[in-house]
Amino acid sequence: MNSQHAARLIHTGQVIVDLVMQVDALPVPGGDVLARGASFEVGGGFNVMAAARRSGMPVVYAAGHGRGRFGDLARQVLAREGVEIASPVVEQRDTGLCVAIVDASAERTFVSHMGAESELERAVLDRLAVTPHDVVYVSGYSLMLADKAAVLIDWLERLPSTTRVAFDPGPLVDSIEPSLLARMLAVVTIWTSNRVEAIRFARTDDFEAAFDAIVARLRPDALAIVRDGEHGCYLRGGGNRELVRGFTVKAVDSNGAGDAHAGVFLAVLATTADARMAAQRANAAAAIAVTRPGPATAPTAQEIDDFIAAAR
Repeated sequence: MNSQHAARLIHTGQVIVDLVMQVDALPVPGGDVLARGASFEVGGGFNVMAAARRSGMPVVYAAGHGRGRFGDLARQVLAREGVEIASPVVEQRDTGLCVAIVDASAERTFVSHMGAESELERAVLDRLAVTPHDVVYVSGYSLMLADKAAVLIDWLERLPSTTRVAFDPGPLVDSIEPSLLARMLAVVTIWTSNRVEAIRFARTDDFEAAFDAIVARLRPDALAIVRDGEHGCYLRGGGNRELVRGFTVKAVDSNGAGDAHAGVFLAVLATTADARMAAQRANAAAAIAVTRPGPATAPTAQEIDDFIAAAR
């Protein structure tokens, strides 16, 4: 799976810096606990981009990055991963910060502060000259930022109808302004989320009803993929929904696993029309990612090959 890609992943979301802390359990309100470890890691949208790059896909980051210690770290890591940075430095703000707390069950809890990544320039987007082969990646977090959302949606609606637009709604999907979400869904060709996000979107506890609600809001030719942890992911393109089974591993950190899944899925899909193959490799990538501490833990294409071969 190391073939060259003509398609680019154009990421319009947010690269931030994570302060990752491992704890046995979250403190009670007003309490305190000692972390087993702490480190600064570039995360947010970087996790998806790193996953796609490690499966051979060219990647462009289109949003803002700040002037300061966090912006410097973000640019350094993006460059090391081979991601093209399309936008200039935002001089007045630093890149944002997320405190990511990982407990003993590998569950993660976030507290985020947005910075320069919340800015998006229309001129930068227009210069990208998006082709029908490219995949434009949109994060639901971007739709929570009024100024960024306005620029982004207006640009998306003016792209050719053949442009592939991947939408990751994120955990705040039920807080996105309804008319803005409707405009977003009208241009989406690939929906990628986890089970909890799907249920929040549909405002129901019935997963099958939630999946049907997602498909009903998308274009008829759209592809929907919903992750369900170690069980794998549900895939629907056209009229049929199928479960692509996952892999059982011992998880140590779930932070970034969904991003690894999304990035690998899009990278593989860009080279083949076989969405099931893309989903299988994405499941393997997520399984590998949860066995590694840290946010950007997506494996390389060769590591995915080896993992799938060993699992047979």
